[in-house]
This record gives sequence, structure tokens and C-alpha cells, in this order.
Amino acid sequence: MSKKLPDLASPFAKYRKRIEKYLNFSRITPRQKFWFGFIILCLLTTLLLDNPFLRSNGETYKEGDVVRETIVSPADISQTDDAETERMRDSARSSVRPIFTFEANRTEQASQSFRLFWEKLNRKSDNTNSKSNTSNVNSTGKATVGSEADKVFLSRKYTTTEIDAISRILRENANGYIYNDSDEPFLTSDIIVVDRQKPNEQSSVSSPKMNMISLSIARDKLSRNLNEIKSLSPKEIDAFNNALLPLIQPSVIFDSVATNRDKEAASQNTQPITISLKRSQSIAKEGDIVTSQMLSQINAIRNYTNSSRQSNKFFGLLVLISALYWIAWKFIEHRGIVPRLTLSEEKTFALFGFVVLVQTFLMALFFRLAEFTAAQNIKAPYNDTTLWSFALPFAFGSLLITLLADRRTALFTGLFTSILAGFLAPKSLEFVVYAAISSAVAVYGIGRYRTRQSVTLAGALVGGLSALVAVALIGYMQLPFILNTILLAVGCGLFSGLITSSVTSVFLPICETMFGILTDVKLLELSNADLPVLGQLAMKAPGTNQHSHAVGTLTEEACRAIGANGLLARIGALYHDIGKLGAPEHFVENQQGRNPHDKLKPSQSSKIIVSHVTYGIKLGKEIGLPQRIIDFIPQHHGTRTLHFFLRKAQAELREGEEVDENDFRYPGPKPQFKESAIMMIADSCEAAARSLEHPNAENIRFIVTKIIDAVLADDQLGECDLTLRELTQIRESLIKSLVAIYHSRVEYPGYVPPSSSMQRIIIPEELDSEERGLRYTNPADIPISKGGEIEDEAIDRSHQPNTEAKAKTVS
Repeated sequence: MSKKLPDLASPFAKYRKRIEKYLNFSRITPRQKFWFGFIILCLLTTLLLDNPFLRSNGETYKEGDVVRETIVSPADISQTDDAETERMRDSARSSVRPIFTFEANRTEQASQSFRLFWEKLNRKSDNTNSKSNTSNVNSTGKATVGSEADKVFLSRKYTTTEIDAISRILRENANGYIYNDSDEPFLTSDIIVVDRQKPNEQSSVSSPKMNMISLSIARDKLSRNLNEIKSLSPKEIDAFNNALLPLIQPSVIFDSVATNRDKEAASQNTQPITISLKRSQSIAKEGDIVTSQMLSQINAIRNYTNSSRQSNKFFGLLVLISALYWIAWKFIEHRGIVPRLTLSEEKTFALFGFVVLVQTFLMALFFRLAEFTAAQNIKAPYNDTTLWSFALPFAFGSLLITLLADRRTALFTGLFTSILAGFLAPKSLEFVVYAAISSAVAVYGIGRYRTRQSVTLAGALVGGLSALVAVALIGYMQLPFILNTILLAVGCGLFSGLITSSVTSVFLPICETMFGILTDVKLLELSNADLPVLGQLAMKAPGTNQHSHAVGTLTEEACRAIGANGLLARIGALYHDIGKLGAPEHFVENQQGRNPHDKLKPSQSSKIIVSHVTYGIKLGKEIGLPQRIIDFIPQHHGTRTLHFFLRKAQAELREGEEVDENDFRYPGPKPQFKESAIMMIADSCEAAARSLEHPNAENIRFIVTKIIDAVLADDQLGECDLTLRELTQIRESLIKSLVAIYHSRVEYPGYVPPSSSMQRIIIPEELDSEERGLRYTNPADIPISKGGEIEDEAIDRSHQPNTEAKAKTVS
């Protein structure tokens, strides 16, 4: 048994062993693990139902919408309406009139600047060739130097009349209220004018644009007035225009600092708007039109629920969820015998909790998507969250549990998740009913899970029934039966079935692997002959492989006779002897010639034969076989003894020596379920039937009855729930199947089939038997141990057997 096989483990099995290596929970008792998981499950579910990132803000309204459900204040609420308060403050700010500063001496400053400029120009008229004394006037009214204006102003002597006219034009156009063009937006309404020389005095100006002039217009008017002086040439007019335009400046200037100061003062003086609501006060009834006041009250309730007493809500919800999970645990613990389910109560509850967590997450996510979709639409019925919520996969949990476990647990799962849907849905009662009906359809609408197509058909059935229930709920909620509403509800219901089947298809193999659940499809996948371990069995131990297939057929038929899981038994039979891969030549079905046990001590032979059980268990775990399949490996032998090797060891004892019977006993345990018990019987019956020279109905009935009686006498069936009636049905099924398999061929009188040289090459004459071993004419001569087991390995094949002598030895 020291030979090593190639690594046949699946990638998932390798990763799982690595995780188990790092996560060592050996110090925690199973009970502590259960309650730790229970607490984590309750906390995660509560967080999914009341998570700040997934929490729904409820119905969103705007002014003019129709209220979709009655809104009542949950408590005494007194809150500041921030939106309304800010709107009032904005109104107060906008009511503040812009403040302008008036410069009354702008006209005198312009006239004086022009006189100073002209006097300076006359004093320097004798030095006209100087490059630095060409005159001009900047924006502040001070003289500057320029060569072009120098030539114009010094070209002749201007009369006093001309200078007075120019001075008069400047005073006329620089006089009055002149504002900067950039300040024009602030003059659309009344303004306040403050004289800089008298800052305590303010005057209000109505229609400022009517009483004021812009800077650009004042300067244009100056240019036109200069053109009216006939004695000035065009060049002189342009020179005086360039010199005088900068002297005209705004006399009314916008004071942004003072204006903003008054606006902030007005905003601060505005009192906050407070909304006061009493507990159970009706804010709006279904069908009302949302007003601005109603909208403020609705927002106050939303702000209260999102900010106040959240710890109380979370604690209360945690207690409720814990109570519901405790009820679920008690239901699973006391639900009775479930033939299909091979999980313990703890693992079943873990599966239930995992499915509920996934279902809750999907509901929370899809409800948010439904709200978002409704918010993106304005026109009814596409703005109704309720209609979009019909598309949620409410039946996912119950459908998954139906495929993995049993219908009772699945129906309870559907009702459980329906209650959780009520915590999330916009209309609690309606969606509890909708989810419960969808779940029930998923539970009782699916047939046997033998193909992946079953999930698709179940999703189609759920979608169709969900569409009908959605239309019924439209009538119950008194929504109008218009075409768009019905089509949207039907479409969402059908989409619900599609999402249910899709999500179920994703999580079904995940749960099968995580919890070691053997669905029919999973069992059929394990029967694939291309799997590495089955391929190794066919190549290295062909006799064992043939024996396994034959036992699988017998066991499956017997299981069908009593209503057990025949597919599980057949797949278990394929793997029940994989431990023989360690030393295939030490088992008679794989031998071609001498028996290796003829040269071994009985204890050595016993150790080799028994080790195929322990090695098979180890190999099964390494390749990731489900535990239920691994259970077939030790249980099909039970705790029976290797009777012939034990007797041989006792016969070889010297005086004073003793043989420990436990050294010649299989490790067990005895069969714990019906399928493994049936395999124990079928395994011996198949080997015995192949040893018969004449496998007729009478001989087969004799050996089958003898084997069953021996198994019963050895108390190997005491730990499984087989009844005597079922044993009778199993016996008759095995007899019928063995007769069908090993029936005698019809002999034609006078016909002797010719011998084939090719047949002698392929099958040597000394091995020309189906068993490649002994054939017994008398069924009573077959070596059946007191535990009902065939031990062909104990028979010496080093010489041609003497059947009669062997029969005496056996008896």
C-alpha cells in the first residue's frame, strides 16, 4: 500500500485544505462554533436590513406630486426646516438694496484738472522741441507728455472763447450721476446712494437707470459736443477728445462691501423656520397633492428617521431577527426525518443562514435599484417604486433550498425571507404576500433535479405566476388598470423569474461544494468516467472497476424497490473500492495467475485487505469527494472479520499463543443509512453470483438468502433504519437483477461453437472464467464468512483446485 498515486485532488479541494490549515478552530467546541455563527448571522442580517449605505430613504416627492401612501408622524418632531430657512434668508438677502457711494466733487475735479493742464502747457510753449514735454492727460487728470498732441496743441494760439467752450463742455458732461458700465446689473431695482462727504445721510433712488447716465454714454456725449465747436479742426478735436475723456469719471460707485454687510445682517436677522409635528399626526393621505408645506413636513419626518433613535431601531431589529432565527433553528432541529437531506441539523441551519443572507442582500440591493429607476422617471406608472419592485427575485431562497434540501425547509425559508422583505419593501403587507406566493410556487412547482434545465423551467414558472400575482396586487392596491401599468407589472414579474433562475444557477454549485450536498446533478457529475480517480481505477484495477459498476447497478435497483436514493447508491458503488488502487494485485478480481496471499502470513494479508478501507477514505478526502460518498467506503464492510484469515492464523498458532481478533476486523462503522446497508449486501451477492457455475434463479436465491441471514446474524444492520419488510424487498430485487445479469444463454441442439485461437491468446485457458478464479457448481460451497462476506483471497490458486476437497475444507 505504499505506492503513491498522482495528485487527483480538484483545485477547490486544494484551496479548501489550505484555508482549513490557516483557520484552526480546533480549540473551539462545536457548540461554541454554532452559537458564534448564530450571533454573526443575526448581526449581518440586521446590518443588511438597516445599513446606512443600503438604507432606503422612502418615497421621494416634489411639489405637485401625488401622495402614494398615507404619511403619519412616528413621534413628536420639532426640527428646523433648513431648506425653508435658507430660502427665507435668500429672500432677505435679495431684498437688500445695492449701496452706491456718490462723489459730489467729480465735476470740480475734472474742471480744475483741465485748467491746471492748460496752464502748464502754456508755460512750456517756448520749449516745444523738447522730447519730454509733449502734453496729454491720464486717467487721474494729471498732465503727461506725448509727441502727437504736442504738435496739435502748439501749432497755434487758442482763443479764450475756445478754451471756455471746451471747459464748459467738460463741466456739463462730468456733472450729475455717472455710473460705471460694470455696475449696471445692480441698477435694475431701487438703490441707496450715500454721499461720501455726508456718510450718515442716505437717499433712495428709484429707477436709477432713468436718473443716471453710464460712463460710456457721458464720454460719447463729450465727443459729440466737441465736434460742435466749428473753430476746431478735426485733428484738434481728436486731441482735445483724447485729453478730456479720462477726466470724466464715475460719480456713483457700487459699494460691494457695504452691500454684502447689509445682506448678511438681514440674513442673520431672519428667524429659523421650525416644523413641529405631534406623534400620530396625519401629514398627508394617499391621493393628496404635495404642497410646499407638506413637502417640508415629509422631509422633517425623513430627517428624523435617518438621524434620530437609530440605535434604538437597530437594537430592536436585532432582537426581532434573533427571535426569527431562533424559531428557524427550532424548526430545523425538530422538523423530523428528511430522507433526502444528508446534512446534520447544524449544517442545515448553516445552509439556511447562508441562503437567507444572500437573499437579504439581493432584496436590499434590488429595492434600491427599483427606487433609483422610479426616481429617473417622471410620468406614471414608471415613477412608481412598487411596480418596479415586482422584479425582485423573492423566490431565490426557497428554490435553492428545494434543490439542495427538502420542500418543508424550503417552504419555511420562503416564509422567512418574505417576512424580511416586509422590513425593506415600500408596501410591507403586499410584498410579504407577493414574496410568499412566489416562494411557494418555486417549492412545489419544480420536479426532480436531474438536469440543469430544471432551474430554468422553475424560473419560468415562477415568472409566470409572479406576473399574475402582480396584476392581482394592482387591483388590491386600487391602481388603475391601464395598459402601461399592467404591462410594466407583468414584465417585472416575468423578469423576477428570470433573475431567480439566473441567481440560483450561480449559487447552486457554490452551496453544493461549500456544504457537501449531493444533488442528483452533482452525483451525475461524479459518475463521469473521465474523472482522474475513475480513470486510474479502470486502468490499474479493471476487475475492481467492473465489480463496482455491477454492484452499483444491483444497489440502485434495490434502492428503488424500497424508495431509497438509488442514484446516491450507484455513485457510492463506483467509489467504494477506490482504496484498492494502492495494491490492486492483492485482490482477486484483478489477479491473473498466482494469489499473492498464498505466500503471506495471515496477519499480513489481513492488514493489506483492511487497509484498502483506510486508504480509500484518505484518497477520497484528498480528491475532494463529498463525505456521503466517502461514508460508503468503510460502511460497506462494516465491522466484519476476515473470517478465513482469522481461522488460518488460529490454525498456525503455537501452544500458548493467542490471536487478537481485532487485527482481522474491518474498522467500521456499521452501515448508518439504507444505501450503504444495501451496498454491503449487494457487494457480497455480486461476488458470490459470479462464482456460480450455474447462476440460475434457484442457486442465486440460495446464496442471496444465505448472505442476508449472515449479515443479520452478525448484527451489521443494527445501526441503520432498514425494516424486515424492506429487507425482503431488497432480497427479491437482488435475486431478480442477478438472474437478469447472469442468466444462461440458450443452447442450440447439435451446435458446437468452434474454438478460437484469438480467444486463447486474449484469455488463457487457465484463466478462462468470468471471475478469472473458481467456479462452484454447488452454491453451498461458496466461501461465505459468518459476516456474509466472500473471501476469495483466502483460496490457494497455486494449483488446479479440487472443488470437492475445497468444499469439505470450507464446511
